[in-house]
Amino acid sequence: MVWSKVSQVTDPDPSAPPTPRVVDLAAVVEPDEPEPAGPAPDDPSLTPAQREEAAKRAEQDRRDRRLVRRLKEGDERAFQELVQTYQNRIFGLMLRMISNRQEAEDLAQEVFIIVHRAIGTYRGEGRFYTWLYRIASNTCKNRIKYLKSRNFHRSVEIEDSPQAQLPAADGGAIVTFQSQVPGPEATVEGKRMEVIVQRELAALDPEHRLLIVLRDVQGLSYQDIIRITGLQEGTLKSRLHRARVALKERLAPFMR
Repeated sequence: MVWSKVSQVTDPDPSAPPTPRVVDLAAVVEPDEPEPAGPAPDDPSLTPAQREEAAKRAEQDRRDRRLVRRLKEGDERAFQELVQTYQNRIFGLMLRMISNRQEAEDLAQEVFIIVHRAIGTYRGEGRFYTWLYRIASNTCKNRIKYLKSRNFHRSVEIEDSPQAQLPAADGGAIVTFQSQVPGPEATVEGKRMEVIVQRELAALDPEHRLLIVLRDVQGLSYQDIIRITGLQEGTLKSRLHRARVALKERLAPFMR
């Protein structure tokens, strides 16, 4: 994926229109807060799957710390690496929340431009991953409020996007409906249900929609979602339950 606005940050073209500046970073950028360390990969109480997940998380955090340090030192290649690492996840989040490919792409680019401008405020006390996602969710919610009073056209068919086919770790869905429909009709029926689910998901309250996308689509842990949203664990689980019930009720007429 090539993003012209993001590339303008590190490789400006004098003949290109200037990239719009974000006026109020404080509206979307929050201080990173200290986070408890995750389980150590060599913790004997972990299952093999948990040890593997802990090792991936530790390596991800080490890589992010190196890239952030380089970016703060002025190495723009580090910014390009951060974009390449997280662009599919952030675009996938925006696409599921906004349901419009062009709007989602523009919004995802805006998130990374904000990160570039605000990286000096990132203290390294919390994970870069959750700080980035908090910026993304705040940016998205602000945009949804802006679009709400306008005749905004939600047009994308999610399953037609490359991001719909990505592994969950890269921002794709954990389970697609195509994988749930057996037989030769799987592709057609699965695609039909993906479109329906996205349409009904878009009709939910944005707060409920965000929780379903973070947990059930992108597979984030409860602890990561708590840090991204600022919700207490009990509140998160209660709201997520209500969001799932609401989506299930909206989907009921379409289920066979």
